[in-house]
Amino acid sequence: MTSLYIQYKQTLGNTDFDISITLPSSGITAIFGRSGAGKTSLINAVAGLTKPKSGRISIGSHLLFDSSNGFYLPTHQRNIGYVFQDARLFPHYKVKGNLLYGVRDFNQDYFGKMVDMLSLQHLLTRYPSELSGGEKQRVAIGRALLSEPDLLLMDEPLASLDIPRKREVMPFLERLAAQVEIPILYVSHSVQEVLRLAHYLVIIDQGHVATSGPIQKVWASKEMRPWLEDQEQSSLFVGQLVEQCETYQLSKVMLTAEQYLWVQKIGSANNSSVRIQIRANDVSIVLSKPKQTSIRNILQAKICSVVSGSDHSTYRFNVLVKLQLGQDCFLWAAVTRWAFDELKLEEGQQVFAQIKGVSVTQNDIALNH
Repeated sequence: MTSLYIQYKQTLGNTDFDISITLPSSGITAIFGRSGAGKTSLINAVAGLTKPKSGRISIGSHLLFDSSNGFYLPTHQRNIGYVFQDARLFPHYKVKGNLLYGVRDFNQDYFGKMVDMLSLQHLLTRYPSELSGGEKQRVAIGRALLSEPDLLLMDEPLASLDIPRKREVMPFLERLAAQVEIPILYVSHSVQEVLRLAHYLVIIDQGHVATSGPIQKVWASKEMRPWLEDQEQSSLFVGQLVEQCETYQLSKVMLTAEQYLWVQKIGSANNSSVRIQIRANDVSIVLSKPKQTSIRNILQAKICSVVSGSDHSTYRFNVLVKLQLGQDCFLWAAVTRWAFDELKLEEGQQVFAQIKGVSVTQNDIALNH
């Protein structure tokens, strides 16, 4: 299937929407932004729950809306799954009945696969009143998937859950991203959900796309910085696991063709994709490469931009330095104004980044060293 294309104009309340974006055909795309920015309105336009004034929306060759020729496909014909904030299960149906609601052609193998993926087997004979909030959401996700949609929309599916239930559901959402071969649009205002789940990120602001792209690229953008607390200012990478060091229980992860990191051992096969987060206050800058140091990860870099306190007043460090490690590969470092002035740091300068801490999220396992 080719990409998901969304282009439309619409006015809702006091907000004028002007959206134009092409999204990947698989994986989770997070639709992110403040409350009232237009996140849910975007997926409702895709679902057909609202009709834009003009534009074109399509999933590959499957046209959903085209104002140029007056085409508007009704919601029930769009073959789109939708998971809401609340599970919206039928109270008089057992779990199996809820799962099968809307299934046109029952496929036992596919049913079994979805039940196994979401660990629902032991719940099939229960009524919704006998389920926890997290279990209800897993059933709602299963019901949406069993209709075999071309696209899955999820509108803040964890928003109504407390922290223990969110932790219960999160691994299933990660499994969903890895195993379901359809595009998933995931609306959220949670930085942590986006960090763990999204492959592609869209930031919506007042009905417009502020920025979009692979998550590691958007995470490094100026549009993302205001969303991160002081201690959360960080860089995000998707690397490749290439080597295991059994002696020291470490794994080598390539960030670029030349740059790599050693992290605490990851229990995955070589060539696996690995998502890495490095906090800005775990990165220091030196002008020459240290020869004797306990820090294992030291990367050559070039200063490509500098953010001072006046540019980003909520940041508690005086200076935030953006370092380029390779093409489209960037690392943030937080330094004091004193250090910045003493080292005479400036854009274009070649330096070395010392990385004191690395966090890796791989298959719901968080590792730190």
